[in-house]
Amino acid sequence: MLVRVSSEYTKLPLYVTESGASLHDYLDPDGRVNDVERIDYLSRYFTAAAQAIGEGVDLRGYFVWSLFDNFEWQHGYSMRFGLFYVEFGSQRRIPKASAHWYRQFITAAS
Repeated sequence: MLVRVSSEYTKLPLYVTESGASLHDYLDPDGRVNDVERIDYLSRYFTAAAQAIGEGVDLRGYFVWSLFDNFEWQHGYSMRFGLFYVEFGSQRRIPKASAHWYRQFITAAS
């Protein structure tokens, strides 16, 4: 899609402003959220973005949707989509497996 937009519509720099997956994340008995589906999603999309850049797309930014779980207009609180799990009652934030993966990914890329 990035290659198509760049070649057919504009040569302006592109930014992906929201990219993420809404899932039924939950805390396991050890207090962790193992959101391997989100990691797979992000990994595949970052790979595609890198390929697009290799094909000449001027991609300047790629923003993960979203940092924290919150109210989402279509699903309310039933789905989770952030890199950090939010316990809505206490507002405690718990980094998901995807947050740890993303930290390693961006550290390795810099």
